[in-house]
Amino acid sequence: MTVRVAVPSKGRLREQTIELLRQAGYRVSKGANASKQAEGIEFIEMRPRDAAAWLRAGRLDAAFISTDTALENEIEDWPTIGLGFARSDLVVACREDEPWTDASDLAGKTVATHLPAWTTRFFESRNVDATVVSMGGALEGVCAVGMADAIVDLRETGGSLSRNRLRVLEEVQGCEASFVTAPTANDAAIELMCLRVTAALNARKTQYLMLHIDADKVNQLSQVFTGLETPTVLPLAGRTDRVAAHMVVEKNDLWRRLQELRDLGADAIVALPTDAIL
Repeated sequence: MTVRVAVPSKGRLREQTIELLRQAGYRVSKGANASKQAEGIEFIEMRPRDAAAWLRAGRLDAAFISTDTALENEIEDWPTIGLGFARSDLVVACREDEPWTDASDLAGKTVATHLPAWTTRFFESRNVDATVVSMGGALEGVCAVGMADAIVDLRETGGSLSRNRLRVLEEVQGCEASFVTAPTANDAAIELMCLRVTAALNARKTQYLMLHIDADKVNQLSQVFTGLETPTVLPLAGRTDRVAAHMVVEKNDLWRRLQELRDLGADAIVALPTDAIL
């Protein structure tokens, strides 16, 4: 049986997903194709909102989607790997001059959204009787001109809300790109993909560090990089007083601690990118 995985068909989410897959070793081209095969997996390109619906329908084994599309299709509790990019906040917003203080004040009001099913459930959970209108285009404008009393939408920078004189009533949910697998997807290819994607994501946070240091100061490295496992120590040709130490460190820690390394007498410091961390 063919293993099917959906990838975004366009936009920034697609570009970053393809980059992640290539880092994880999948030879997926960046060209536009409806379907492509790699290592026993059929990668199918489609919009994330469609991918989430087909995943819910049981016709996909996994999909690269976003938190909001998972919420809309009630698959937010399925096995999920957060990818750390395409981050935004799902918010409820209204015009600046409205007196309301939170979403519970929208009883009897009209709310426009890209997520009609989730928005309806959200207001029902608050016992708020609001009219939810589904839209496919920009939401801010219909609220700014008074057609909608409020919107439920994604906010990345907040610039569009500000330009339309809208303000946030509630921040409901943090969202990001996600790799979601069906609960019944136990194929070895999917398990391996989860492992490889996780390893690639971990590697993005780290660097492989090599340096020379006095042999009696190796133990002090763990005081510089808290939580560091024992580094690999190698002898230097013709030297007994100094050694080479190799270790994997958090990328941000390296730059913050660089002076501390120099204070320990470390030199020949080289930092290399890592491709996978397991």
